[in-house]
Amino acid sequence: MTGRTLSNGRYELEDFPLARGGMGEVWLGRDTKLDREIAVKFIRFPDGTRDDEHIRRFVRESRITARLEHPGVPAVYDVGVDDDGRPFLVMQRIHGLSVADLVAEQGALPIGWAAAIAAQVCAVLAAAHRASLVHRDLKPNNLMLEPDGRVKVLDFGLAVAPTLADFSKITHTGQPLGTPAYMAPEQVEANLSSPATDLYALGCTLHEMLSGTHVFTGSTSYSVMSKQVREKPPPLRSLCADVPVALERLVLDLLEKKPQSRPANADVVYERLLPFATGLVGLPGALDAPTVTSPVRMYAGVLSRVFADPTTVAEAPVPQPPQHPVEPAPQAEPAPPSARLRRSDLDRARSEAIALVRQSRYSQAAEVLDQAAGPASRTFGAVDRDVVSLRFQLAETLFEGGDYHRAAPAYHELAVDLSAAESAEVDLLLRCRLREATCHALTGQTNQALRQLSDLLNDQRQVHGDDDPRTLELRRQIGLLQLGAGQRQAAEQTLSALLADLKRLNNAANPSITEVADLLTSLRRSGPR
Repeated sequence: MTGRTLSNGRYELEDFPLARGGMGEVWLGRDTKLDREIAVKFIRFPDGTRDDEHIRRFVRESRITARLEHPGVPAVYDVGVDDDGRPFLVMQRIHGLSVADLVAEQGALPIGWAAAIAAQVCAVLAAAHRASLVHRDLKPNNLMLEPDGRVKVLDFGLAVAPTLADFSKITHTGQPLGTPAYMAPEQVEANLSSPATDLYALGCTLHEMLSGTHVFTGSTSYSVMSKQVREKPPPLRSLCADVPVALERLVLDLLEKKPQSRPANADVVYERLLPFATGLVGLPGALDAPTVTSPVRMYAGVLSRVFADPTTVAEAPVPQPPQHPVEPAPQAEPAPPSARLRRSDLDRARSEAIALVRQSRYSQAAEVLDQAAGPASRTFGAVDRDVVSLRFQLAETLFEGGDYHRAAPAYHELAVDLSAAESAEVDLLLRCRLREATCHALTGQTNQALRQLSDLLNDQRQVHGDDDPRTLELRRQIGLLQLGAGQRQAAEQTLSALLADLKRLNNAANPSITEVADLLTSLRRSGPR
C-alpha cells in the first residue's frame, strides 16, 4: 500500500478513493497498529474551506453514531482530522455487494430475498430509532449484502441530529438531506426527518428490489421530488404480478404521504415482512456457496431460539426462599443534608460536565449531571436555583447528545416543577416546554408535538406578545411541522398569517420574509395531495 497516511502513519490508504460523492469520499486502507482492514470516510466542508464548527459537529455526530451497537451497522473505530483540516471517520471495512449493484446486475430480486434484506434493515432501524437516531438517507447504495447473507446499513451519522445553531428549531432550511428517489414528502417540503421518514425510504427501496425500478423517475431532481410530494406510487402488482397482495399493501403503506399514516414503527414492518422472507436460495455472484459454513449464522441460529418455546420459561424452577430468614443488616441513620451534599458539589458536577461536553463526550457528561441531580433535589429542593440550573443542564446535555427519548421527560419534569413554583422563571419554563415538544417532533410524535406547541404559543403570546421575535419564530416552526406532517391546509394558513404579520412589522430577519414566502410558493405550486 503506497498511498497517503493518517494519524502519524497509523492508517495507510490505498492510492485512489473507492467512491466520491457530494458528502465526501471513501478510501480503503489498513490500520497498521492493529493490523486490520479499514474504510476511511472524509467529509467535505460545505464551501471547501476549513470550518471548525463543521468539524465539531462531525465529531459530535460520529460519537452519537458510535453508540449504535448492532451487527447490521459497521463499527466506528476512530475519528480525526487530516493535515489539510478535513475530518475523517475510520470504520470497519465491509466486504460485499451493495443492493443497488445487486439490482443493477440481476434486476428484480426474488421476493424472499427482497423481504429478508428489508427485514434486516428494519432490525437496524428499530435499534437506531430507539436511540433517537434517524438515518435520513436510506437507499440501496447504503445497504451492503455480505457473502454470508448479512446486510449492513452504511452512512449512519452524516445528519443524525440538528446542529447547535438549529437547537431552537424543529427543522432547518437549506439543501435538503437525502437522495430524491428515496426522500419522503416531509423531507422535500419541510426538511423534517423522523423515524417515519426512514420507513418511507425503506418503502422506496423495497419497491425497487421487487420491481427493479424506482418508484418515481424524472429528468431532474426537482421533478422526482415533486412526484414524491404529489403523485401516488404505482401498485407493485401492476409491475410484478407475482408479488403477494399483502406485500404490495405493505409497500403502499410505507409510501403513504403523511408520516402518521405509515406503519407505527420498524418493529411492525419487520413482523409484516417475516412471512415473505422464505426460500432464500443462493444469489449468483453475491453469496458464498451453501457449503461454506457461516459462524455468524450459527450464532444467530442459536440466538433465535431464546424464548422461542414459551414452555421453557413456564417450566423453569421457581427460586425458593432460604430455609432460615436472614436478619437485615442494621441501617445507618441518614446523614444531615449538609454532610451529604454541598453546593460546591453541584458547581463541581456542572464544571466537569461542561468540560466533557466540550470534548463531545455527551453520555459521560449526562451521567455526571444525573448522579448529582437526584441528591441535589432531595437536599435543596427541586426548584432551588442551583438545582434548576443543574437539571436544565442535564436536559440540554441529553438533547445536544441526540438522546431525545431521555431529554423529553427531563424537560417535562422540570417544566412541571417550575410551573408549580411560586417564583417560576417564566422564560426557562417556556424554553423547557419548547424543547420537550422538539424532542417529540424529532422522534416522530408529530401530533403530540403540535399540540404542545399550540398550547405553548398561546402562553408565549400572553408573556411576550404577538410581535415578539420568539413568538414569530414559534409560529414558523408550527407551520413547518404542520407541513411535514402533511397538514397542508393548516400549514398554508399558519404561514400565510405569519407572512402578513412579518410584512406588517417589516421584520425580514427573524424569521425571514423571503424564507416564509418561498415555503408558501412551494406549497401552493405542489398543490393539494
